[in-house]
Amino acid sequence: MDDCARMDPAADESDCRHSELTVWALPIVVANSVRALAAALLRGMAACGVSADAIVWQAQDALACEPLRALPPESGRKHLSDVLSAPEYAVHPLPTGHAQPQAAMLGASGAFSNLPNTAARMLELAGQRLAELWTLQELHASVQHLEQSRQLQQALFAIADLASADQDMDSMLRGLHEIIGRLMYARNFFIALYDNQRDSLRFIYFADEVDEGMYDPEREIPAAQLKDSFTLAIIRQARSVRGPAWEVARQLGIVRGPVVGTPSVDFMGVPMRRGAEVLGALAVQSYREGLGYSASDSAVLGFVAEHVLTALERKHGRQALEQRVLERTHELALANQQLQEQIAERERAAHLQATLYRIAALANGQESDALFYRSLHAAVAELINAENFYIALVSEDGHTLRFPYCVDSAGEGGKTRPMARGLSEFVMREGRTQLVDSSRLQRLCESGEVAIQSQTGTTATMCWLGAPLLGAQGVMGVVTVQSYRADLLYDEQDAALLTFVSHQIATSLQRRQQAEALLALNNELEQRVQLRTQELRQEIEMREQVEARLQHEVMHDPLTGLPNRVYLRDRLERALATHRRDAHRSFALLYLDVDRFKLFNDSLGHQAGDMVLREVARRLQECVRSPDVVARLSGDEFAILLEEGPQPAMACKIAQRVQARMQDVTQLAGRELQLSVSIGIAVAQARHENIDELLNDADAALYRAKEGGRQRFVLFDDREQRAAMDVLQLEKEMRDALHAGQFVPFFQPIVHLIDARVVGYEALIRWQHPVRGLLDPREFLPVAEQTGLIEAIDWHIYGLACTAAAPLVCDGGFLNLNVSPRHFAGKGFDQSLLALVQRTGFNVAKLHIEVTESTLLGDPATVAGVLQRLQDAGVGAALDDFGTGFSSLGHVHRFPLRMIKIDRSFTQELDQPHPSRSSAIIEAVLSLGRSLGLDVIAEGVETPAQRRALLAMGCMFGQGYYFGRPAPAEHWLVTRR
Repeated sequence: MDDCARMDPAADESDCRHSELTVWALPIVVANSVRALAAALLRGMAACGVSADAIVWQAQDALACEPLRALPPESGRKHLSDVLSAPEYAVHPLPTGHAQPQAAMLGASGAFSNLPNTAARMLELAGQRLAELWTLQELHASVQHLEQSRQLQQALFAIADLASADQDMDSMLRGLHEIIGRLMYARNFFIALYDNQRDSLRFIYFADEVDEGMYDPEREIPAAQLKDSFTLAIIRQARSVRGPAWEVARQLGIVRGPVVGTPSVDFMGVPMRRGAEVLGALAVQSYREGLGYSASDSAVLGFVAEHVLTALERKHGRQALEQRVLERTHELALANQQLQEQIAERERAAHLQATLYRIAALANGQESDALFYRSLHAAVAELINAENFYIALVSEDGHTLRFPYCVDSAGEGGKTRPMARGLSEFVMREGRTQLVDSSRLQRLCESGEVAIQSQTGTTATMCWLGAPLLGAQGVMGVVTVQSYRADLLYDEQDAALLTFVSHQIATSLQRRQQAEALLALNNELEQRVQLRTQELRQEIEMREQVEARLQHEVMHDPLTGLPNRVYLRDRLERALATHRRDAHRSFALLYLDVDRFKLFNDSLGHQAGDMVLREVARRLQECVRSPDVVARLSGDEFAILLEEGPQPAMACKIAQRVQARMQDVTQLAGRELQLSVSIGIAVAQARHENIDELLNDADAALYRAKEGGRQRFVLFDDREQRAAMDVLQLEKEMRDALHAGQFVPFFQPIVHLIDARVVGYEALIRWQHPVRGLLDPREFLPVAEQTGLIEAIDWHIYGLACTAAAPLVCDGGFLNLNVSPRHFAGKGFDQSLLALVQRTGFNVAKLHIEVTESTLLGDPATVAGVLQRLQDAGVGAALDDFGTGFSSLGHVHRFPLRMIKIDRSFTQELDQPHPSRSSAIIEAVLSLGRSLGLDVIAEGVETPAQRRALLAMGCMFGQGYYFGRPAPAEHWLVTRR
């Protein structure tokens, strides 16, 4: 030993004690469980010479100790106070900071009379660590309880959705199995329904990994066959059971005979009740060691059972109703079918007779051939589908086939051709009606009977039906209908009808031919009549020329010689009709206005103004080509109709050409004038029902062009019009929603960041739209602000929020209401708010309003006065979204505020790799809040990393999805329980 050590033995002993404390205290400080801490403390006590036998502590409703067998199991002690009062132990409580001891060290009598300093320090450290571990356990238990509540609520919602979904029973039952499987281990799960009148069971759903397929869902099992069944016993005794198979049998009083199914390691079953009546049972079971069920699982399954029964009853009721409706519908359909068949048969006979009379009458008519054939077509179309119809006649020499009438959607046929081996010739050769589908056509072609040479070569005939026209000299032609569609096929009944009609058509054609021969005899007489009427025709031609000149004057502008508005409307009507028939034939209308024309008229006179109009008209005509139309509408308004070229590219090109042509200087009244025009362009769209709509669109585009600074062109954009209409529709829906009470308050908690304790709520608006569902405020509040509805909606929400939030803050906390800047523009906002609070009975001291920096800047003096009066009445104020506006310190200093809310844009960057900028801003706001005595709340906390970062910077309060999404007040009341 050196001299220094001999000179200071006390220092050496102190260093030794400090080293021992460090060695034995470190396992205590880092222990992550109560048992690990107890073991470390016992080792430390032993190292210090303290004879401690055990550490005992209270673990919920039972005692725990280290070592495990330190207390005899037969002692019956269930609480720590029993141990502390026992005479056989020397007890030293651990200093955990609680009023009553929750843990103690046991030893022999007198073991703890004189504890060394090192041992006492270790006991103090053990007590502190033990308190921390119990606090963590409580937090974990609370989080687990909340998660279980959330899962249960989601499961109930999902069950309700399944009951109302449009799906079959099997799908719903599988969905129920999946939902319960999310709550507990339910790989082996079944649902049984009990029929009290028939005393039978039916396992409507049975899923078992060992006994799969044991029960048929459709089979009804008499109760007598299930006397040793757990399921039947649960239903009859109306009780829930849980445990191994032998334990469940004991609970239910079953003396097991032959085993029903494979015994499970753990079984749990609950009855499904409706009032006092048991209608079935739910059960889950496990065949695996370590996968069992707890009392909590039993409570959850019992709670879910009622909702499952409700879902099954709703599904059964719906299926029964659908079955009754289906049966009745089937009966009515059969009766209706029989009646319709009788009616159709009678109508068919009457219709056929009427058609034959019509065809016979056509032969005696004096109408033209075209009208005669159209009438024949119409008559045939009343009996069968004749959208593709033609009549073919053989020439007198028999070498050609002409088609006096043909209507064909594919554009095929209709032209005179030499006789060949077509289908028409095939019918004439056979002399009887032929029904040819695609397969028969192929066989005819392969056999050489028919050789098809399509005139267009593109459209395939799906079904062809032709009947010969039999005249006095034999077959004179053929009448045919055909289909190019797979959904339109003719049958034998159609063939019989066409055959019957063809005889009458042939008779009518023969009469027509005889009438034509008679007509030829009268041609000579007609020629002489024409000679005699030649002079009259010359007079008519002169009249027509006069009428044409008058029509030109009516349809054209006398000043410029251009077509006028009447002419333009006529051309627009025809262009729009063409566009409707063929959407690819688009056209555009350019609406032009001469800039500063009134200035020319007023300064140079009307004669000069007329010269300007003629010059503009001349230049406009130079910019277009046929068939484009340039028209003068009125005054200095012109229009150009473009019917050729791709639109709107062509319209924009012509507009640029017009603008460039107008730039040329013109000499007028001894002055050099610079002309310009403003142009609005509208392109024809499918939505244009008439030309007035097109003219209105062009006029609107012209207005925007002149509004934008003249000498420019604007293409009409209907998105602006639709946007305006959408705003009007949304405004109307919001007014109706306000009247119907569809706006409802949701609440988001504001919490203490350290322990997630709720300190207040912010009221947020939601719209329960009857069609679109629950709407976020971002979807309608901007329009509400724009239309002024925000004030009425706010007052409606304020009243509902104060009423609904009163139970939430009755035991402490506050309620924040968001206030629009519009409320401060009027007078009496503070009196109205206080009156509302008094009317709803809400505690005024627990109310805060949230305002933004833009609200403070609107009228600072007025806003400061309102906030001060509210503060005097007990209502606090919070500055919302701080950091996104001017973030002026003067705002915080000048206005009476109680809290500052940091905008979510800064909070969301805290879990990014380099959030230095956001961190600096948040720290500055926190420093400002501390110096002014204001609470600081961080908005938008969504991740644990963000929460830890805020705590590290000293932020005590937060709000965001990490702690809870906005929900109705009822949700938070249930959560608090």
